[in-house]
Amino acid sequence: MSFVVVARYLTPNRNRVVELLGPMAEASRREPGCRGYTVHTGIEENVVVIVEEYDTEQDFTDHCASEHFQRIVLGQVVPLLTERQVTRCVPTGAQKR
Repeated sequence: MSFVVVARYLTPNRNRVVELLGPMAEASRREPGCRGYTVHTGIEENVVVIVEEYDTEQDFTDHCASEHFQRIVLGQVVPLLTERQVTRCVPTGAQKR
């Protein structure tokens, strides 16, 4: 099983947010339990979406406690946002591999 997080940001500073999330993505991908961390820009103006996948919910919790999350996301990205929505997901029984 995996634990997926989808973060949707609205910001008038999309290019700066994407720039800041570059190093964030690199550091996050090196974390134990991180299966993936991808940053997307929405077709709609001012939208940034991050899709993260972890082995467990605890791995995500540890990610949120990391130095790079605290410094980059909370310290630099969040002040640039007009809205931040974070959705935590687990797979349903409908998935088939």
